Amino acid sequence: MAGSRTHSLYRRRSDRASSLPRGSARWHTTAVRTWTRPSVRNPDDHALRDLTALSSVLFDTPDEGEILRLAMDHIAAAGPYSAEAGYLEVDGDLVPSPRNGQTHASAVGQKVRELAGRDGPVTVPGRPWGQALGLRGLEGLHGYLVVTSRSRPSEAERSLLATLVRHTAAALPVAFAHHRRREDALELHRLRNERTALQRQLISVVAELRYQRAVHALMADVAASGGGEEAITRALHRLTGLPALVEDRFGRLRSWTGPDRPDPYPEPDPVRQDETLHAVARQAGPVRVKDRLITLVHPHGEILGVLALVDARHEADEHTVLALEHAAALLAPELAHLRNLAEVELRLHRELVDDLLAGTDEASAYARSAAVGHDLHRSHYIVVVQWPYRTEDDSFTQTVGRAASGVGMRSLLTRRSDHVVLVADDRPHACALYEALARETGTRSGTIGVSAPCDSLDDIPHHYEEAQRALEVRLHSRERYGTTFFDELGLYRILGPGNDYRELETFVQEWLGQLIDYDSRHHTAMVETLSRYFDCGGNYDETAESLAIHRSTLRYRLQRIRDISGNDLANVEDRLNLQVATRVWKIVLGGPG
Repeated sequence: MAGSRTHSLYRRRSDRASSLPRGSARWHTTAVRTWTRPSVRNPDDHALRDLTALSSVLFDTPDEGEILRLAMDHIAAAGPYSAEAGYLEVDGDLVPSPRNGQTHASAVGQKVRELAGRDGPVTVPGRPWGQALGLRGLEGLHGYLVVTSRSRPSEAERSLLATLVRHTAAALPVAFAHHRRREDALELHRLRNERTALQRQLISVVAELRYQRAVHALMADVAASGGGEEAITRALHRLTGLPALVEDRFGRLRSWTGPDRPDPYPEPDPVRQDETLHAVARQAGPVRVKDRLITLVHPHGEILGVLALVDARHEADEHTVLALEHAAALLAPELAHLRNLAEVELRLHRELVDDLLAGTDEASAYARSAAVGHDLHRSHYIVVVQWPYRTEDDSFTQTVGRAASGVGMRSLLTRRSDHVVLVADDRPHACALYEALARETGTRSGTIGVSAPCDSLDDIPHHYEEAQRALEVRLHSRERYGTTFFDELGLYRILGPGNDYRELETFVQEWLGQLIDYDSRHHTAMVETLSRYFDCGGNYDETAESLAIHRSTLRYRLQRIRDISGNDLANVEDRLNLQVATRVWKIVLGGPG
């Protein structure tokens, strides 16, 4: 602080010099010339007038360093003097003026400090007379002027010097006062700015606390009322003014409050939905995705759903984020509770369906089905759903249940090793469940088998086999993916589990035995060629394309089949038996294996 003040004490105040009518640089030059020009009048009178003029300038100068400089520059007006050095008292220390000479600066400075505030002689080589004169005011010592002379000054010259020293000392407190006022004004300005900033900060904090209390109060009311998802989105919409919504983890809408709800709500893309969830999960707090501000509802790391605000104009601020986070925290136990209920319901359904498929007493089955809200007294269909790589856990079972409910099916369901089984109280639509599952899973690589209607609980195990048979027939047909009903299989109803495999094997051996033996010995595919020929309705081009062979190669193979088996494909009876035999060989006996 002393260094900065010292610098300010001694900086030139050229901007102020222009405003002082007699303190300008021109005036100082003129004054010097006046003081050094010989005069016919009494020199003492002339010097006194000039010192009086200098005094006026000193009192008009608001800078301590400039006052000391003026006194040192015009010390010669008082007599045969030279200003050897000047010092200002700053925080208890004597700070030398930049105009001090460097030759004897150290010795002079040491002597002045030894005087400890008193006036006293100072010895400077080549100067027979030297004095350190204190610049004192009512508040004490303000500094020193060290004056030397080429000769011993007269009494009049001593008096003029004393006058100059007194005027300089008197002007310094005025400058100090100016300086303090400037510092006080700056400090006051700084304090006012700080006060204004603190007031604004306090206002902001108060507003923040009020908003937080409003959020807490509203959310507490929602929690106390047990309003669920709809109540939470209504509260969030009231707090933010933005449309609020809840989606399940698959991207399907559960609740929406606010304007501009899409109708119909867009079907989610499963792949894109998974990418979005993983991207949001990697961030801390709500994340902006296009026109939405999204946060995940994931207690204990498990994603149960998505809470979002539609913010197309990017109006959300920190208050919006706060409200969204509080709402998500409130929604988490609600969704967790619903998830737990769904798991309990699924477990009860599974246990009941497992018993029905294995066979159970009717009284127990009716009572248990009534407990889970399902009526088993109606006719039912057994539905088997198989989607590759989708039955490792209960997630696919839940997906099937959600899709079935979405297309209006009332059902009980369970999971087996490679498929999901539904006991539905009405005949499923030909393709509605398949299409719904294709949308849910993002792939059409799935197969569904449906049994004939079942009017008795005792017949459910048999109809379960029918659904499996329908599924197997579909999997071995040209169009592997889709829905197949057992009562539409026709001839294929006799092919599959529940039939006499020995008779079927005998039938196949009778009609295809020679071809099977020939394929085994020569590593050919005559039986497969014949099977594809029948699958394609006897069309040469389609058969050749499905086997990836040339049309002429197909003709050659069919001729060899006639020669080896001794059967004529043009004969209706032979053709029917051969076609049934290839189906049995392919579906029941496992084909080439």
